Amino acid sequence: MKFKLIIIFFFILSCAQNYSVSKKDSSYNSKGFAYIYDDIDFDNKTILKKLDNSSLQIAHHKLRANSLIRIINPNTGDTIVLKSSKKIEYPDFYKIMITKPVAEKINLKTEFPLVEIFEVKKNKSFIAKKTKIYKEEKKIYSNAPVEKVKIDNISKFKKEKKIKKINKFYILIAEFYSKDSARMLKNRINKELTNFDSKKLRLKSQKTNKIKLLSGPYSSINLIKNDYSKLKKFGFEELDIIINE
Repeated sequence: MKFKLIIIFFFILSCAQNYSVSKKDSSYNSKGFAYIYDDIDFDNKTILKKLDNSSLQIAHHKLRANSLIRIINPNTGDTIVLKSSKKIEYPDFYKIMITKPVAEKINLKTEFPLVEIFEVKKNKSFIAKKTKIYKEEKKIYSNAPVEKVKIDNISKFKKEKKIKKINKFYILIAEFYSKDSARMLKNRINKELTNFDSKKLRLKSQKTNKIKLLSGPYSSINLIKNDYSKLKKFGFEELDIIINE
């Protein structure tokens, strides 16, 4: 019986697709939080290699040194392309390590340093002679919750004042083409991951006919870290963090 369950589980995983899986015919890409380097981390041996925090430097724990990586701030559309300085191990929860000048260049908020990263393959039309900053179109998340406050003035005209949108973060566990497969994995997590809050799991249908299995929403990095760790121990190799789903 246990053997049959193992076969079913691997069948489910084979049906799932995760954005961060790297294939031979495609470049590496991932979504999640950036680790903003600090010399204190090197001094206390949290990080075993040092970066120059006065310059634009990045490091990745999977991609080799000198790999070209595009880093995007999904909140602003700001983009930067840099060569990876070193291959460095850092806490598994994070997707890339960057110095403070990099965070400043793409207007990254240190409390929620959410990024999307792509490995850039060099070709005839792209030669990275120096670091370039690109301003892409700013994405407007129409489904992001925005609170409005109505204010009455003396002339009785009503004005609407937009308050800062509240971002909600989710862990993208897997993608499926079959809703039945997505439900099977969701039910398996609920049954076997007993220390996980099952109320956080949800399915979301996409226009591309794919089904996302998500966990969330979360309002703090510590809460995301906690569940991220549980899911990794359950057997998921790579998990993306996405916003305002």
